[in-house]
Amino acid sequence: MQYHVVIEKLCACAKKRNLEQIRSFNSKDEAEEHSYEWADTLNNTFCGRHGFDSVEVDDNFVISVENGSFVEACEI
Repeated sequence: MQYHVVIEKLCACAKKRNLEQIRSFNSKDEAEEHSYEWADTLNNTFCGRHGFDSVEVDDNFVISVENGSFVEACEI
């Protein structure tokens, strides 16, 4: 079984960098660890006007955009 880490919506920052939206892993632990690291990387390398957070959904992980100024900062 594969476990996935999915970016919920690609903002303009992600689209400009041609960021992939889904990454797959063979273990749930590996996917979980990667989801937190990936969200942290996005928070530290993108425009800083919005934030990313990892949320477990069933056996997968979704990197969601935190509430706040996301819509003002980037186009979806």
